[in-house]
Amino acid sequence: MDQIGFNKFALKYPLLPSFLNEVHLGANRMLNSDQEVSLRETTNSLIFSVEMNSHGAIVAVKVFNLLQKGASKSFVAECVALINIRHRNLVKILTACCSIDIQGNDFKALVYEFMINGSLEEWLHPVHTYKPRNLNLMQRLNIAIDVARVLDYLHNDCEMPIVHCDLKPSNVLLGGDMTAHVSDFGLAKFPSEDPRQLSSGLTSTVGIRGKRPTDDMFKDGLNLHSYVRMSLPDFVGEVADRILFRDVEETDADASHKMSHIRDNKILECLTSITTLGVACSVDSPRERMDIRNVAAELLRIRSSFLGT
Repeated sequence: MDQIGFNKFALKYPLLPSFLNEVHLGANRMLNSDQEVSLRETTNSLIFSVEMNSHGAIVAVKVFNLLQKGASKSFVAECVALINIRHRNLVKILTACCSIDIQGNDFKALVYEFMINGSLEEWLHPVHTYKPRNLNLMQRLNIAIDVARVLDYLHNDCEMPIVHCDLKPSNVLLGGDMTAHVSDFGLAKFPSEDPRQLSSGLTSTVGIRGKRPTDDMFKDGLNLHSYVRMSLPDFVGEVADRILFRDVEETDADASHKMSHIRDNKILECLTSITTLGVACSVDSPRERMDIRNVAAELLRIRSSFLGT
């Protein structure tokens, strides 16, 4: 079935020889450069941008390291997963390359639409402190809604349900208008069981402050899930990223203190609702997690309540 799926993919996304040559040259140039040119590195692939000389467009090229175990399998899994899915919150794939590179080695790569604003990971946990990138609460909420919508589509509306299995901030890419696009289906599964039981805990870290939260940060049997759960409902403000309150803290000195207090309370109410939802999405047992369709609906309700619409 994998080979049949890939053959269908190749027919759906034919690759012109000139385009293939540009991808090979671009990949060779990037892989042999002394500069830091990669957008992202995964276990078995390197992702970087390439400018196509034929029309000046910039694309993202994901080159698989075929020396790594499972790389070829991941390549085929992505092709099979992507052949029949289409959604505004998925990264658009342009074509796939399965050939020999200019040095005579096996070459497998996927070419995607370039996402100019990088990954959610880069915004939440920037490596370069000299270039701060901040997301306000509404932007984070919109990203969570985008991700929930595409997961609902993958789990419930595809002819063959798909479970991503590797959803994390580095696999959520942001377009020019900050619309979120889910990427990297190398670990995707096509379960026979009901995929609606397999929701994600992405929303649980929408407002957590400081460095990237992991279970290693906690002691005495605590983990991220239990830590966040314990903050509900009265201490969400203690664990939330303070940048989410910046609009309140930086209010003009002449502004009404009462209005600032109301705004502060609305932010806390919104964060509490999101955190409660994140906890419901990340319990240990997948079958006890909140259905992703209900998650998407609840996120929309939270946004409407926050905006007062």
